Amino acid sequence: MNQKAWQAEAWEKIVKKVEKTSERIQDRFPHASVAGVYQLEPASWWTAGFWPGLLWLIYRDTKDDRLRSYAQSCESQLDQVILDYERLDHDIGFMWTLTSVARYKLLGEASAKRKGLLAANLLSARFNNKGNYIRAWNPWSPGEDNSGLAIIDCMMNLPLLFWATQESCDPRYKHIAEAHANMVLQHFIRPDGSVNHIVRFDPSTGEQLEVIGGQGYAPNSAWSRGTAWALYGLTLAYQYMKDDQYLDAAKRVAHFFIANLPDDYVPHWDFRLPEQIANPRDSSAAACAASGLLLLSRMVSVEEQALYRNSAEKIIYSLYKHYGTWDLEAEEGLLLHGTSHFPEQRNVDVPLIYGDYYFAEAIAQLNGHTELFW
Repeated sequence: MNQKAWQAEAWEKIVKKVEKTSERIQDRFPHASVAGVYQLEPASWWTAGFWPGLLWLIYRDTKDDRLRSYAQSCESQLDQVILDYERLDHDIGFMWTLTSVARYKLLGEASAKRKGLLAANLLSARFNNKGNYIRAWNPWSPGEDNSGLAIIDCMMNLPLLFWATQESCDPRYKHIAEAHANMVLQHFIRPDGSVNHIVRFDPSTGEQLEVIGGQGYAPNSAWSRGTAWALYGLTLAYQYMKDDQYLDAAKRVAHFFIANLPDDYVPHWDFRLPEQIANPRDSSAAACAASGLLLLSRMVSVEEQALYRNSAEKIIYSLYKHYGTWDLEAEEGLLLHGTSHFPEQRNVDVPLIYGDYYFAEAIAQLNGHTELFW
């Protein structure tokens, strides 16, 4: 089978599978698949944007009004999350970029633009100008203080702010995104291209206090999905800002990611693990990184393009051939073997909705859709 044939075949299988699973999921919010069935989370959960985002990817090709109506209903349910407010955290970008911004880019509807700009204002409000970071989570329990936490995941939330500046001609959003990205270069990206997951700052002075392992094995290990967040997020920052320091950092992270892949091109959940620690794969890290690598290949010089594109294609092909669920009728997820949070043993070795989204996005890029929702 030639290259373009498998890419087209993969997209057809994605469309067929999502059309089937959407009959049950409809306008709800899947997160992880357990025993073949996607478990549903409330609209306030951080992954709430990925299912409607996946529906919008398919709608862009098929113009299936049923999928469009589900995606728009998901977006409408997020209105209550804004009113609840306490449930909002740094993942505002994940939630509204793949709902409101996606709808605006595809349909040009004014209500989608307004919601996207409102979400950008709420995300901007989490910025701490002493440490130049967007605060991560809210307190998980009474009395907890995590006001000094920043996480690498937030690099993928910054595109909402870049987009808001483009649409409003107000540079404030871009200034905040730029300050956070510069902080990431200083405090998260290591010289070898590996990445910290969590950094704690003194929220009053901005002083760095500690590095925390988070979803990686240890503070000095290399959580693979965090590496993917950094790779893709830095590439997007370069696309918006055209600042070479972001491109240089994205390439350094990409080289680390590629160099540490196992034989099947799909990483374990952490790149640095002692032999006695279990090492399940994380297909979601692979899918996210592959989509980011495809974008990176379009940002670099002609001489460099093949390295990143070829690496992305090897990852995506392996996911398609060895991790896809095309022959598993009872499985709702698209990709097997995702790992959400190994240290807490949550959703290990299961399909994950964000892995499905990034896989579909990567296949769409291979098939010529180079405009992203981010």
